[in-house]
Amino acid sequence: MSEDKKEKDIPPPYQPSAPPRAPPPPSGYRIPLNTSSTFPNSYYTKTPPCFDLGDTSPVFLGSAIFTNSVHPCKVAPHLTPACRVPYAGTELEHNGRYDLLPFDSDTMEWVPTSLGRIPNQRRPVQGGYEENGASLYHAIATVRGVRVPGKTGEHLGGSNIAFGGEEHIVTRGYEIL
Repeated sequence: MSEDKKEKDIPPPYQPSAPPRAPPPPSGYRIPLNTSSTFPNSYYTKTPPCFDLGDTSPVFLGSAIFTNSVHPCKVAPHLTPACRVPYAGTELEHNGRYDLLPFDSDTMEWVPTSLGRIPNQRRPVQGGYEENGASLYHAIATVRGVRVPGKTGEHLGGSNIAFGGEEHIVTRGYEIL
């Protein structure tokens, strides 16, 4: 057999292809944490979507886990405790379990909305639910010149944001994830 014939009969080496990328779950990929957890590094948290006053302290998206509900919130590692929930007119300091949602600009986007509406043809990232089962979603609104994560839902009629020890209600000009 000639050398040319042998080379033609040999199949090319196996080249595994990358597995297809599965879509993220409706609530995104999350990092479970609690008050005593060591905060993960930026490889896991990704780029923070917000910064606190002075643009130096990162603020992340989170979901605070309660006995009968889960509420979208902000996670600010420079605060103690880091997890802060807009709840009952206050900025509730959450000392239990919470999940950090790394913001992934390849699969997520902020979409302007108002009055608790879900923008047409969009699938919001679910951040939790009320005790009665009503869905809650991640939101960002500007309070006193600072972009701050919080929560929204069709039943809320706007976004609820924890900032400066208070719960701020922003009904227009906020964004849903």
